[in-house]
Amino acid sequence: GAVVVGLDHHGHGRSEGERALIERGEDLTDDLRLVAEWAQAEHPGLPVVMIGHSMGGLIATRYAQEHGGELSALVLSGPVIGGNPALEALLEFDPIPDVPIDPAGLSRDPAVGEAYASDPLVYHGPFLRQTLEALVAGAAAAAEAGPLSDSLPTLWIHGTEDPLAPLRATEDAFALIAGEDFRQRIYEGAAHEVFNEINREEVLDDVCEFIAAALGD
Repeated sequence: GAVVVGLDHHGHGRSEGERALIERGEDLTDDLRLVAEWAQAEHPGLPVVMIGHSMGGLIATRYAQEHGGELSALVLSGPVIGGNPALEALLEFDPIPDVPIDPAGLSRDPAVGEAYASDPLVYHGPFLRQTLEALVAGAAAAAEAGPLSDSLPTLWIHGTEDPLAPLRATEDAFALIAGEDFRQRIYEGAAHEVFNEINREEVLDDVCEFIAAALGD
């Protein structure tokens, strides 16, 4: 009963641009705005629910802080809004060492890591300095922008064992930006990709129930 629209960020997936290079996080927010405007024009009158995961969670957060009035609900999955001290420490090195993401940190389901490792559209090289700097700057901008709108229903979902967006750092970030209509679901033992975890059906049910309630369905 929904129209689903997704995008490949600049330099990711099938989009053009140098692989995994992010010069300014705000550029990705602007790109997302173009996609959202296109979707609204194609499907006028439908409520807009935005779901952002990981880096996409940071982008969706910044979008909601700037254009929250256009959204009917927001879901943030493992959002990198609190930073990651281990990744940020890589900026102290020149050159940045090649420390790829460990597929085992994505899900307790080994098939998820295997699919990630074999996907030709996944970037498997070292983190780029500009990209890390953009992520750090984006998290700082989210904190400085202040709380999300009190009228925007927001759901935060996260795994306790997430190595890419540490739970404690994310909790501290939400203490600064959560609006009044805010709720969370923390999944014990889950890793970074809660939508691809062994309890994925529970996660999807929680998200669908939240969206239905937010839209009054």
